[in-house]
Amino acid sequence: MVSIPTRLEQTRARIAAACNAAHRPLDSVQLLAVSKTFGADAVQQAFDAGQRAFGENYIQEALAKIDALAALRTQLQWHLIGPIQSNKSRPVAESFDWVHSVDRLKIAQRLSDQRPPTLPPLQVCLQVNISGEASKSGLTPAELPEVARAVAALPRLVLRGLMAIPEPAQDEAAQRVPHRALRGLLDDLRARLGHQAPQLDTLSMGMSADLEAAIAEGATIVRVGTAIFGGRG
Repeated sequence: MVSIPTRLEQTRARIAAACNAAHRPLDSVQLLAVSKTFGADAVQQAFDAGQRAFGENYIQEALAKIDALAALRTQLQWHLIGPIQSNKSRPVAESFDWVHSVDRLKIAQRLSDQRPPTLPPLQVCLQVNISGEASKSGLTPAELPEVARAVAALPRLVLRGLMAIPEPAQDEAAQRVPHRALRGLLDDLRARLGHQAPQLDTLSMGMSADLEAAIAEGATIVRVGTAIFGGRG
């Protein structure tokens, strides 16, 4: 069985090769290790191998890991990438550094209201349903400008960019299409919002199967789980 440190090294090599192919500096892409369904011990192994940013889908599971690894809290960055119900927003606001899955204004308002003033502002991305799938959550491209403007004005949040989970595609050319569309939406938002959202710099896109395509189209965060931690039972 391949170890987590070895898988991390292989993933970093893929990212480096993709950055090189896209003529991008390596430090322009952050690796987010998606540790959902794996325990605190797996996070610890990745941490010992140099990984610092971890993505979680399920709030209660994530909170248990954050608590178990409390001694490392100042060295770890915890990102929520899964859905948020209104009644679960408070622990998210209190415990995470980033939220990638803000898909409606109501959730953003609750996160801002509930973010403790003793913590730095919560870094957030708006989730876009880039492939228009009925089963996926996320804002439509048409809804995006109005919601983004409102979120950018909230006092305890910093609007950083956009996130998407595109429909799977078989080859890199097809994979690049939705990533390119998301990049275009971010460029449009930057032009619309200007100084209202000065830190609008993040494209959270690309996973184990399509990180090369995402990096080619400008991803700044790639969310990789299976390639690092292995298959989920």
